[in-house]
Amino acid sequence: MLIEQILKTKGGDVFTIDGENTLAEAALILDEARIGAIVAMKDGGLVGVLSERDILRQVARHGSDALGMTVENSMTRGVITATPEETIDQCLGRMTDRRVRHLPIMRDGRLAGIVSIGDLVKWKIEETKAEANAMAEYIKGH
Repeated sequence: MLIEQILKTKGGDVFTIDGENTLAEAALILDEARIGAIVAMKDGGLVGVLSERDILRQVARHGSDALGMTVENSMTRGVITATPEETIDQCLGRMTDRRVRHLPIMRDGRLAGIVSIGDLVKWKIEETKAEANAMAEYIKGH
């Protein structure tokens, strides 16, 4: 299954934030939107991803002062991305190898969506169930 199919069902809405925003502002967005990561943008381009873990790591290191730090100083840079034409297996492999939980999807150099490892696992399970059901129906027919 292609990532494009997941985006069609999930939608391409992505919460974004400017690198100058504080971690407190980012945490509020994450909480209100009930998401685990937010994409940092600058001049229309992707510059990083800030996750709940990134915020927690800064709080562990700096206490409550961390909430005044900027997204830019706390986000993950050098973000790996995928395209809508890639498969779930390709993306799962890349995410596992690089130990990331969120993967921005880029189409023609523009942000088209984001998938989490949970999204991909859910779709992989559904794909596997569909294959098993098809095989069972085939066996019943013969």
